[in-house]
Amino acid sequence: MVPPVFSPIPPAIHPRHRQINDRTGAWATAFGIGSEELRRKLIAHDIGTFAARVLPEGREEVVSILADFIIWLFGVDDGLCEEGELGKDPAELVGELSRMLRVAQNPEVPMLTLDPLAAGLRDLRRRVSRYATPSQEARWVDALREYFLSVVWEASHRSHETVPDLNDYTLMRLYDGATSVVLPLLEMGHGYELHPNERDSTAVRAAAEMAYFIITWDNDLFSYHKESRAQQYYLNVLRVLEHEQELSPADALTEAVAQRDRVMCLFLRLRDQLAATGSPQLRQYLESLGSFIRGAQDWGISSRRYTTPDDPADLPSTFRDTPTDDSREALDIPAVAWWWDLLPELPENETFQPLSGAIRTAASV
Repeated sequence: MVPPVFSPIPPAIHPRHRQINDRTGAWATAFGIGSEELRRKLIAHDIGTFAARVLPEGREEVVSILADFIIWLFGVDDGLCEEGELGKDPAELVGELSRMLRVAQNPEVPMLTLDPLAAGLRDLRRRVSRYATPSQEARWVDALREYFLSVVWEASHRSHETVPDLNDYTLMRLYDGATSVVLPLLEMGHGYELHPNERDSTAVRAAAEMAYFIITWDNDLFSYHKESRAQQYYLNVLRVLEHEQELSPADALTEAVAQRDRVMCLFLRLRDQLAATGSPQLRQYLESLGSFIRGAQDWGISSRRYTTPDDPADLPSTFRDTPTDDSREALDIPAVAWWWDLLPELPENETFQPLSGAIRTAASV
């Protein structure tokens, strides 16, 4: 049983979430994303409401681009990688994804012309161009490259039937969740471009990576039931902890929750420090990172993708207001331990202050 997770960020959802969700289902059908069976499942996952939670006050057109992009990503992740033959053939997968990346860089190239995923990507790239600056377009494509490289790494572990160590898993999980590819859309959704001096600063980059960590660790918690029943179960933080630290499933769950709670506490402190001196655009960006975290949580515990009603998962319907671990010590994970160097030590008597109450009900659609 997954316990309620620490979530101090308030929920929100775009007022047009139902229409956005309906349009995303129609878009996936029109472009033939995935097999007919996979597409039917993806449409039932209410992915449009996920995007509507990530950008609750964003421009509706951009929220729809994000929703369509997420369902496209699941078409790649589920159909091409996890459930397809390429998902355990990294040599072939890297070629296919390199061709796909070329389509994202230049949708006019005559490549993969009969491929539904490529057709969907062409449409997404052209729509991104309507709302993005050239820099945002380039960052979106660069982040897509990071995602593609990380799924090739996943394919390598599937092909060798190996479980990665915690440090490697943490590093690659920052990218294989495709969280970084969403960031340019956060700016586009509110019609601004964050200045590179702010966006590319070490502290702001760390805040974004903390958001990736929380989102992907939560995803591993919520998807554990579904993934552990699959034949190729190698890439989940609970599996990694069980394997590397020889923990029981229950102890691995406790450890993973403590890790994400400690990062959440750090994210909140760094967010507030950055917001105190940052530009209005940076404050909006930081708020959007929070909405991304909370939106993924609300969708994760309510979507059929993870509740799996045919084989019910024991997911929480509430969230905690207090962390299980608010330690000021860095996690013993070299890839991310440097995050803790960015903030001064708290006074000994200063600790995380919870919101009122101990547990709050999750937001409903």
